This record gives sequence, C-alpha cells and structure tokens, in this order.
Amino acid sequence: MNEKGKFGSNFGFLMAALGSAVGLGNLWGFPFKLGANGGFAFLLLYVILCVVVGYPLILAEIALGRKTGQAAIESYTIAHKGFRFNGFLQTIVPFFLISFYCTFGGYVTKYLIASVGAFFGGSLATTPGGDYFGGMLGNIPNAMIFTVIFIALTMLIVVAGVSGGIEKFCKYGMPALFIMLVIMIIKGITLPGSAEGFAFMFKPDFSFLKSGETFFSVLKTAGSQMFFSLSLASACLIAYGSYLGKNENLEKDAAFIAIGDTGAALFAGMAVIPPAFALGGEGAAMAGPGLLFVTMTNVFQSMGGFIGNLFQLIFWLLVFIAVLSSSIGMMEGGISAIIDARTKKGKKATRLGVTAFMTLIALAGNFMTTADALGDGWVNWFHILGQPDVLDVWDAIGEGILMPLTGLIMAIMLGWFIPGFIDDEVALGREFKSKKFFHFCIKFVGPIFMLMIVIAQFKSFWG
Repeated sequence: MNEKGKFGSNFGFLMAALGSAVGLGNLWGFPFKLGANGGFAFLLLYVILCVVVGYPLILAEIALGRKTGQAAIESYTIAHKGFRFNGFLQTIVPFFLISFYCTFGGYVTKYLIASVGAFFGGSLATTPGGDYFGGMLGNIPNAMIFTVIFIALTMLIVVAGVSGGIEKFCKYGMPALFIMLVIMIIKGITLPGSAEGFAFMFKPDFSFLKSGETFFSVLKTAGSQMFFSLSLASACLIAYGSYLGKNENLEKDAAFIAIGDTGAALFAGMAVIPPAFALGGEGAAMAGPGLLFVTMTNVFQSMGGFIGNLFQLIFWLLVFIAVLSSSIGMMEGGISAIIDARTKKGKKATRLGVTAFMTLIALAGNFMTTADALGDGWVNWFHILGQPDVLDVWDAIGEGILMPLTGLIMAIMLGWFIPGFIDDEVALGREFKSKKFFHFCIKFVGPIFMLMIVIAQFKSFWG
C-alpha cells in the first residue's frame, strides 16, 4: 500500500515548498552570515547564486520528481542508473540536517512559550539575553523535553499526510509568517540607530572582495547558505514534485520558490540586523546563535513593557512557524524515499510506520545534539571531523559537503549525460520559456560555481 499522497492545490504545493525553504536558514543563518561576510558583498553573491544555480536546480528537482512520480532514489534510477548513488546521497542529507534542526526547534519552542509567560512577569522579560540562553543550554534535561515536543509536533503534521497535514499547515502558516516579518521590519525602522543596519545590508561596498581568499570565503558561505535555505539537494523538492499535478507550470513554481525564499531571507535580515545595530550588536552578538537568541531578546527587553513583550511574541511565533515548516520538509524527503523503496519491493509502506522510523532517527540525532549543548555538554567524544561540537559535525556532512556536492552531480547528469531529460515535463501544455537559460546554467555556469563551493567547503572544514 502506497500512502504518499498528493497536493490538493498548486498554492498548497508552493506554500509547502516555500515552507521547506524558509526556516532557520533564513531567519538565523542568513542574517548572521550576511553580518559576518561583509553585508552587501554577501548579499550580491547570494542573489547571483540564486539566479544561476538556485532556480535551475529547483526547476530540475521538481520536474524530475513530477516526471518520475518518485522520490530521489527512484527518480535518479529512472533518469540514469549510473547516477542512482546520487539519489541515495541526497536522501541521507535530511537525516543529518534533522539531527540538529529539531534541537533548535526545541529551543524556539521554549522561547515561544516563555514569550507568552513574559506578559505575566516571566524571566524572559527581565533576564539578560545571554544569561537566559546560557541557562537554557545548561539545563540539558529541560532542553531535551522541548526538543521532544518539537519532534512530536513535526511527526503529527507529517503523519497526517500531504494534503491533510503538510499542505494544510503551510497554506496558513507561510502567509502568516510573511505578515509577521513585515510587522517586525516596520517596528525595526522606528528604533534609533537602525538605519546603520539597513546601510550595512544594502549600501554597495566591494572592499570585502579585494582578495581571492576573501572572495572564495564569501562565495562558499553564500553557496552553502543558498543550498540549505532553498532545501536543494536534500530529497525534499524531488519528493514534493512527485506529489504535484501535471497541469502546473513548473517554471513559474520554481521562480516563485527562489524569489519567495530570497525575499524571506531579505525580510529576515531587515527584521533582525537593524534592531541588532540599534542595540550595538555588531560584534559577537552578530554571530552564531547569539544573533537570534541573545541579541533579539535584548532588543525586545529594551523596548520595555507590553510593546516589547508583544513584539517578542510575534517574533518567536514567526520563527516557530518557519522552523516547523522546514522540519516537516526534511522529514518528508526521507519518508517519501522509504515508501518508494518498500513499495517497489512489494512490501507494505504505511505513512505512520515510516514516519515513526524517521522520528526515532530524529530523536537519536537530536539527543546527541541537545546533550552536547553547543560543545559544552555531555557528548564531547563525538566532536569528530575536526568540528567543535555535534551540531557542526552533522552540519559539515549535510550542508557543508553533501548538499553542494550532490547538487553538482545532479547538474552534471542533466547537463552532460542526459541533456533534455526534463524538457518535455517542464513544457507539458506550455512553452519552456527559460529553456536556453536553464541549459546554459545547468551545463556550464552552475557546475563551475558549485565546484568552487565544494572545494572551498572542503578547505574550510578540513583544510
């Protein structure tokens, strides 16, 4: 029995795909990486990569999924048996990502609940951001409880199915997220000193790219951020494509996802960086978890009283929606592949059973990440591959290497070994308007950029 399901509407698919893309990569990763990599220089490279690498790969993945009706492993097998291995590699990416992502989902869940308590004198309203975050990390059993709650929420939505769970949540959650982002931006504009943050983001400045070393550093950071943010090469978009009806315009869908995700990243940057500048957070607080959990807490406390508590609640609600929608996409990519594999062998493949299996993996991986407390916990024996904490181990393998590497392999397959394989699928009932641009990028431009990103990532992690 195959229980994969289908999307009930194109809008539902777009919101689910956008939900998978819009998550911590946008609300946390994009602002702090932009802040640490020269502001405008990072933004410029990121946008270029989204156009010449992001859009072609999004289109390729959803077209491959819809044409084959299968998840990543079987899609690659049908396309070219010699590249079946890439389907396996992309399918294991979500296993690494979800092994740390739900830990942050648990942190966000705790902050969301605490932001409600702040209206009634809770500690989030008065405790300095650094002290509150440090206390949460140090209380590992408590952090694990919230991680388990977040994983359970992800499982409940995924087990409800494609149209009944994933589509229904994202169809309402994503518009709400964008509305809340706009509210946060408007509020940020009113803060004294926030103009410096906007200038940092958008004022043209190429001084950060004077040397080849800094250029490649910014390129690899922008590239890995793009892959993570767009959920590329993680089996998710191929799975979502396989649930899509044949009458949908894939070019428009791919462009919408790329533009929508980039817009969300820019909105997130405008919602987070100007307030951080207003509070004088250009230094250490602009890096790592400090930007999201420490600096923003201090920003809301500086607003004072009811207004500060209100915007704090809005902020953590939007972060929660973004994180949960991405966690759903990560889990679904693995689930879809497992259902395909079991169905092909004539075995029973219930959504509940496969979701339970994925949930156990998420629990095991996030137990290690949460217990490690960003390097200061109980799991220092797993700080392997030269990484300082468990989170960076999972991230180095998943986002750092496998995503850009398997994206490069996919481009090589579609650009050089089976050019034109998805053309008929994209052109179904309409003209393939970006055909020449797609083929040029997937064959030449994309592989060059992705190869540079992969080399830079290897040097960064193990150079």
